[in-house]
Amino acid sequence: MVSGLQSGVLRTVDVARRAGYSVQQIRDLEHDGVLPPATRTATGHRRYGEIHVQSALAYRAFAAGAGPAEARRIVRAAHRPPVSRALALLDAAHARLHTERAELRQAKQAAEAIGGEPIEDVRASDAMSVSELAAALGVRPSTLRHWDAEQLVVPDRDPVRGARRYTPAQVRDARIVHQLRQAGYRIEPLRALVPELRRARRPEEIIAALAARDTEVETRSRALLEGAAALNAVLALSSAP
Repeated sequence: MVSGLQSGVLRTVDVARRAGYSVQQIRDLEHDGVLPPATRTATGHRRYGEIHVQSALAYRAFAAGAGPAEARRIVRAAHRPPVSRALALLDAAHARLHTERAELRQAKQAAEAIGGEPIEDVRASDAMSVSELAAALGVRPSTLRHWDAEQLVVPDRDPVRGARRYTPAQVRDARIVHQLRQAGYRIEPLRALVPELRRARRPEEIIAALAARDTEVETRSRALLEGAAALNAVLALSSAP
């Protein structure tokens, strides 16, 4: 519906300037249903209103906060009843970001938990059997087998006997997993976290990566906030007499 068109009539270039897009991008957004259909003059020129500006601003912010595909879904839904559909999509975007924040908080705690572990240089002599590594960590061999089954620390196998043999890198992973388990981490969150920690060669790399991700989450959260304000304006204009 385009009932939100008010007395102020805008050209395509006016909407583009206010939304920070090009004229062609505004036309593309209208074609995609992100902007409601513009009215036309007798000569075929598009006529826009404030609802189009706010729709473009909402899309721009949501694209930064939740991605272009999700931004299209949210703003398109705002142009069609019921309003609850658009609000539900927005709630879901916030929920996903909340989950990312929780996972990031866990990752920060993990970085602290492994702070005392030797995660830089490993030596060939660090390779161990199941019993040797279990004794070094102070755990039962069955614990290491469980980590293997859960894909946390998967050792190599002796090609002849089939016995588990932990390479230096796998010993490093086992030390990290042991520290995280002692810090209270459950198996399922660890399964997602360990590959990230495995890619980091030094503690400062882990800390820098987490700090960058923290900044990204905050930026996306602010974008969702901006998008919500524009979306609220769209809904108000849509329901205006």
